[in-house]
Amino acid sequence: HVQLVESGGGSVQAGGSLRLSCAASEYLYRANCMSWFRQAPGKEREKVASVYTDDGSKYYADPVKGRFTISQDNAKKTVYLQMNSLKPEDTAMYICAAQHTWDGAACQGRVEYNYWGQGTQVTVS
Repeated sequence: HVQLVESGGGSVQAGGSLRLSCAASEYLYRANCMSWFRQAPGKEREKVASVYTDDGSKYYADPVKGRFTISQDNAKKTVYLQMNSLKPEDTAMYICAAQHTWDGAACQGRVEYNYWGQGTQVTVS
């Protein structure tokens, strides 16, 4: 039963843009902490951005601040990651994760996510 579906990855030249989407199934109606992670070959998975959908508070990892924007569409239960000024070091598998947390601070902290998508590949050359 697929509960998180990512889309929007692809190949782009440095300086280009991509927008990723993560659609959550209705089963995840309680999940209010939505995050994007990425994992490059040989590297650990890192959290890129998160949004606490109850109040819209957001978190960004330092390497993407000012270039990436996370947004939400609660009606569609979809979270987006707009990625601008892409760099070769942004190349990775981007994975969406969802969990319920009690507040935005918890969402921005260390969360044990129960729900993960399959990922979408982003390649920047």
